[in-house]
Amino acid sequence: MANRIPRTPVREQDPEVRSHNFEEVCLGYDREEAELEASRCLNCKVPHCQAKCPVHVDIPGFIARVAAGDTAGAAAVIAADSSLPSVCGRVCPQESQCEGACVLGIKFEPVSIGKLERYVGDWAIAHADEQKAELPARNGKKVAIVGSGPAGLACASDLARMGYEVKIFEALHEVGGVLVYGIPEFRLPKQRIVAKEVEAVKRLGVEIETDVIIGRTMTVDDLLDKQGFDAVFVGSGAGLPRFMGIEGENLNGVFSANEFLTRTNLMHAYDEEYDTPIFAGRRAVIVGGGNVAMDAVRTAKRLGAEAIIVYRRSEAELPARVEEVHHAKQEGIEFKMLTNPVRIIGNEAGQVEGIECVEMELGEPDASGRRSPIVKEGSNFRIDCDVVIMALGTSPNPLIKSTTKGLETNRRGCIVADEEGRTSRPGVFAGGDAVTGAATVILAMGAGRKAAAAIDEYLGAPRN
Repeated sequence: MANRIPRTPVREQDPEVRSHNFEEVCLGYDREEAELEASRCLNCKVPHCQAKCPVHVDIPGFIARVAAGDTAGAAAVIAADSSLPSVCGRVCPQESQCEGACVLGIKFEPVSIGKLERYVGDWAIAHADEQKAELPARNGKKVAIVGSGPAGLACASDLARMGYEVKIFEALHEVGGVLVYGIPEFRLPKQRIVAKEVEAVKRLGVEIETDVIIGRTMTVDDLLDKQGFDAVFVGSGAGLPRFMGIEGENLNGVFSANEFLTRTNLMHAYDEEYDTPIFAGRRAVIVGGGNVAMDAVRTAKRLGAEAIIVYRRSEAELPARVEEVHHAKQEGIEFKMLTNPVRIIGNEAGQVEGIECVEMELGEPDASGRRSPIVKEGSNFRIDCDVVIMALGTSPNPLIKSTTKGLETNRRGCIVADEEGRTSRPGVFAGGDAVTGAATVILAMGAGRKAAAAIDEYLGAPRN
């Protein structure tokens, strides 16, 4: 019986080795392992796993094909709903989405859906030359996509398959948005995976232009009025970092996680061949408990620092993926829970030399359902360090808001859009982190797909 087969373990780099390199931690399944794991699927008549997937991949369908040895068929099933399977298989929070809804997980361990998706996605990359995309004839309509992150790539892929002429405008010099600047190499290889997934989008006929800052190089209105686009999708992400507003945040050695990870990823600080201006220090304190905090602390460790997480709630409230926390602990990361910074301490030269914190205790649940942290009076203590990295979330850059008339935003600076991505400006749609604030790759992709359908409805392009 499928439910009596134990979950197939995934090979990983040894923690002692990987904590000193930027090579991928998880090594993935081979064919035999993937087929064995796929055989555990119960092929439920009502697939709760699919319902919990933000892009609604036919999960039982692709897993059944993996189990039968038909990897090409599995790739085709996934491609109908997802343009980034190798990415999603690596970074999606499957434990709270598809795998969290797996019926097998009620009495046994759930099917390793994410690792199977990764296996299929990697197979598709390796056999890309054999995959010929059949595209419909162009329908005469043009759509501009602002941002080449997961929301923009998903929206562009769907629109291209519908027959639209699609062009992506990316502000940076590399394509991929948060996939290239935010997520470390050891979780998501850039050239081997991200670049190949982007190539697959390009094969759909999508044009991509880099080094174009919408709001500076040209505006949303320029795209609609001067460039001849019939609609615009804004998927520009959320790259504006947040700080605590405490004393000492202007000292040398204080960074946002966004800056720290961008320097590491886009400027190749992980590669000894590059002389990247980055300072991880001897002892780095990372403030926060989300996936970005885990990425930053594990990166600092690999760059030679003794790295510490400081988080104001307990481990039970950590928003980071369980897998990322587990990997961080394996790599020797220290966690100081129920701890909150109140001041960053500097020396006469203006360089960080420590951080003053207070102990916390948990009170009643807040609006999100998590128990609110309360300061223990008189519990102040100091952690010696020479680097502090703030991983407290991000918000959208205000540039598009300030240069687009009639585009409504909320108090957090996020673009206001309905479930299908429609904004207050006719012809302008938005999705992903630009609307929600920093969230997950798969949620951004789901928003991009919904917006593509809404754009198609708005333009009413005829089908060939």
